[in-house]
Amino acid sequence: MTAPVVGVVVGNPRPGSRTTKVAVEVAEQLAASIGGKVGPVVELAGHGPAVLDPDAPDVRTDMATLSEVDVLVVASPTYKATYTGLLKAFFDRYGPPALDGVVAVPVMVGGALNHAMAVEVHLRPLLVELGAVVPTRGLYVLEADIDRLPDVVAGWLTGAVVALRAVRIDA
Repeated sequence: MTAPVVGVVVGNPRPGSRTTKVAVEVAEQLAASIGGKVGPVVELAGHGPAVLDPDAPDVRTDMATLSEVDVLVVASPTYKATYTGLLKAFFDRYGPPALDGVVAVPVMVGGALNHAMAVEVHLRPLLVELGAVVPTRGLYVLEADIDRLPDVVAGWLTGAVVALRAVRIDA
């Protein structure tokens, strides 16, 4: 039995963003809680306009790599009460059911609590449409809480890990 691999895709148009920091923290804590390991971390900012090029080999490689992970942390900053166009353009390249069998964890970062439902209302349906299993509520992290990020993620994971284990990613 191999350890489950937790991958990350970040839809922030800036590399090295707070969104990436949050996504990696989620992946690390989740991997530790299920006896897994953190795998690929894909920052879409590195692809830029290539996300729109159907023949871009680096984008195709990342798509294939992310389709192979057991758990995929999908993170985006909140733009206009939803995820970024960069993330949408990347996932538009996938056809359903491209993420069949992949357990997805939607994560969004934002400046205002009034956008907290965006993770459930917008990001979750996108992942489900692609065939991913989304067994737990997503995580919305306020920018003001990034200084205490390990505690924020641990608090979310306390409730989420039961549902995540129920889909047998740690089996």
